[in-house]
Amino acid sequence: MTDLVEPESGLRIDPTERIDLLLRDLRGSRSGLTAREAERRLIHYGPNMLGRRGRRSWRRDLARQLTHPLALLLWAAAGLAGVVGIVPVAIAIVVVIVINAAFAFAQERHAEQAVEALAAYLPIRAQVMRDGQVTEVEATGVVPGDVLVIAEGDRICADARLLTGGVEVDLSELTGESMPVYRSADAVDAGVPLAQARELVFSGTSCTEGEAHAIVFATGMHTELGRIAALSERVERDESPLEHQVRRVAWLIALISVLLAAAFIPLAMLGAGLSPINSVIFAIALLVSNVPEGLLPVITLALAIGVRELARRGAVVKRLSAVETLGSTDVICTDKTGTLTENRMRVVTIDTTTGTHDPYYASGKRDPTLAAVAKAIVACNNARLADDTGPAVGDPTELALLDAAAVLGEQVRAEERERYRQRLFHFDPVRKRMSTLDADETGRLRVHAKGAPESLLPLCTTELDTEGSIRPLHPHRREQLTELVDARARQGLRMLAVAARDLAGSAVPQNREQAEMDLVLLGFVAMEDPPRPEVAEAVQLCHGAGIRIIVITGDHGLTAAAVAGQIGITRGTPTVITGAELERMSEDELDELLAGQAELIFARSSPEAKLRIADALRAAGHVVAMTGDGVNDAPALRRADIGVAMGRSGTDVARQAATMVLTDDNFATITAAIQAGRRVYDNIRKFICYIFAHTTPEVTPILVFALSGGAVPLPLTVMQLLAFDVGTETLPALALGREAAEPGLMQRPPRKRSESVIRTPMLLRAWLFLGVIAAVLAMAGFFFVLLRGGWHLGDPTGPGTPLHHTYQQATTMTFFGMVAGQIGTAFAARTDRASLRSIGVLSNPLLLWGIVFELALAAIIIYAPVLQSLLGTAALTPAMLAFTLPYPFIVWGADELRRWLLRRRTAAPNHA
Repeated sequence: MTDLVEPESGLRIDPTERIDLLLRDLRGSRSGLTAREAERRLIHYGPNMLGRRGRRSWRRDLARQLTHPLALLLWAAAGLAGVVGIVPVAIAIVVVIVINAAFAFAQERHAEQAVEALAAYLPIRAQVMRDGQVTEVEATGVVPGDVLVIAEGDRICADARLLTGGVEVDLSELTGESMPVYRSADAVDAGVPLAQARELVFSGTSCTEGEAHAIVFATGMHTELGRIAALSERVERDESPLEHQVRRVAWLIALISVLLAAAFIPLAMLGAGLSPINSVIFAIALLVSNVPEGLLPVITLALAIGVRELARRGAVVKRLSAVETLGSTDVICTDKTGTLTENRMRVVTIDTTTGTHDPYYASGKRDPTLAAVAKAIVACNNARLADDTGPAVGDPTELALLDAAAVLGEQVRAEERERYRQRLFHFDPVRKRMSTLDADETGRLRVHAKGAPESLLPLCTTELDTEGSIRPLHPHRREQLTELVDARARQGLRMLAVAARDLAGSAVPQNREQAEMDLVLLGFVAMEDPPRPEVAEAVQLCHGAGIRIIVITGDHGLTAAAVAGQIGITRGTPTVITGAELERMSEDELDELLAGQAELIFARSSPEAKLRIADALRAAGHVVAMTGDGVNDAPALRRADIGVAMGRSGTDVARQAATMVLTDDNFATITAAIQAGRRVYDNIRKFICYIFAHTTPEVTPILVFALSGGAVPLPLTVMQLLAFDVGTETLPALALGREAAEPGLMQRPPRKRSESVIRTPMLLRAWLFLGVIAAVLAMAGFFFVLLRGGWHLGDPTGPGTPLHHTYQQATTMTFFGMVAGQIGTAFAARTDRASLRSIGVLSNPLLLWGIVFELALAAIIIYAPVLQSLLGTAALTPAMLAFTLPYPFIVWGADELRRWLLRRRTAAPNHA
């Protein structure tokens, strides 16, 4: 049993004891704590949060950086160098490994912190009683003795004993049971396990129905969930599909590098006449030149940066791998209310038998039908308007109804409503209605109900006439009412039917079915929820990007169609499928419907329908983003590739199930997130291309030396190669991860789910185009210096020979030529198809600073005496530097020409 140890008294508290004893032991009351007392207790008990038992060990993280495939390859090279006695080279390679591991470790730590920092954007909130009022606080600030106000959709944040009311609770996270269980303040269980006590609710569980007040008896690690969490000491890190893909490529690179190095040794000994030791030295250089050391950490950091940027734009992504999934989304299944619209409901008209009324112009009018509608929409309501005691709380629809009722002169105070309420049947997303059982001042009972007209109207047998009397509902009158509802819906208005039943002389209903029968129709309420102005542009972007938008809403089909038409989702006459029609469809019929090109609106849909649609789309190979905000939306949000929950109007349960949470509840933010996902994915490919492009110029000097049979001295020493690999590559690669979106990004069709991040065209561009050009330029600089110094083929260049200084300048020239080519490659890699001018040559300041750092480091390597003796470099003359000046422009210009030809070839068929 979970006991709470009170820090001051040392008492152990039994949460199942008599409620008056529990209140005494907790020093609490039914009206909650004062704010000052809560602050004091927070100091004593600490924040209401679980300890980081499973936090990743920094030692394990660092060890992982030292043992990934590319690092293992370098360890093998260092070991080989040590075996053959080349100690300086072995030490240099170990230094490279350590520097890379430290850099990668720092980046991954930063990435982890970036994702953890998102918790600040999504604090779980809790409603508590403070100073006698309902107050919203962060869940971490809840303390023992607080009185929680629990409502449908809330995620319970502490262990608590119910004081009033009853709730259905999903205990699956605690017990593994999938079916919700009922918990009531009236139930008292003794001698049963704590999790089975029917008067208790627990941290980490979710309220699926009902309302209750409960006093907190345990928080943080003292809860049942905390006890379970304490048993877990390890949390395995999930590898994203992209990281898995890149790791496989790393193993492939390692295998190719080993085979090349192994093949080089006999080639160097037989073809170049090198000694076995020198052959091994150059094989080691070949190994090192093939290792893109910064690849894995740069990808991780790019994803983390993308996640943080999305959070700033209002889309909180809860895991790194979702960024790459966003980039391939090709279907968005969106709700209407709040996502496409402003979620600012306003009652436009009330239709009764006396006519059509605007409530804001009907105040003071004596109309019994209007008064009856106003009374019903107040009674059948769970919202609270803003007043002296606090801000407005509740669903926008219910707040709009209360506002209209207040204008009509009805008493709307929540305390009055609660005083007379006897029973509440919550809104059911399948039935599309809710109802209440209420008493009046005399004690007479009455049922009030509101809901979708097609759901409530069949339950009405009579209606309120112009005099306030009851008359039967004839079939012809039902047809008139249906036509009225359709006409309002075609205007984009949301319709609600309002009904009631006097229970005088009738038995008190025991369940929902008994309550919602033989109702009297009071009237219809039409509400307006204007579309968000920015959504039309976002929808247009989606259409241009080849992303299909399907509306799935609980609203009337004509209302949804009107709104969809206003913002451009539908450009013709859409196909509207009702919930009932969807239920009658077979799986094959649904697959055929979704495979067609029709513009679809699923109206009056249940959460189960969302799940079925998501399953069908994913089975057809689509990457699906699904929006939702309710408790019952959670399965569909989990099943979709990207579950999108609403941050403002959504329930805690939906936010927990989703991959992404919109802090502004705005459809336009989904489009922005997809655009950002595409950009991040593109940028990852850009710096992979940039990193791979350096393999060819690094390998070429060794091949030139070997293929010449040693007649050409080695154009680049092993130490210089290591300096190039470690010092000059990583910062520009990081900068490419911050590139702005390329023009036309949202005019491209979505990439396929199976598409690899590293594709053949990219490798051909990197190795055989950019790499070859950079290699030719580097070798041109090498021969330029040698030939100017009087070298001829086969001349000795070793220490003590007349040409040794010239040779050192020549190898330095190769090194600096590779750096200059690398700068051109960085600019070329900034776009895949567009011209650099279209995005701005100087539009990435981080890249410019990276190049400045690269040049400064190269200058130190070339001109610092200490590094000259260590790396075998020599100072370059102004003429030599001038020779390399065009290098970046040649590499960049050649790729610019390639991209121009590519754009021209692509555009030609379109003009044909």
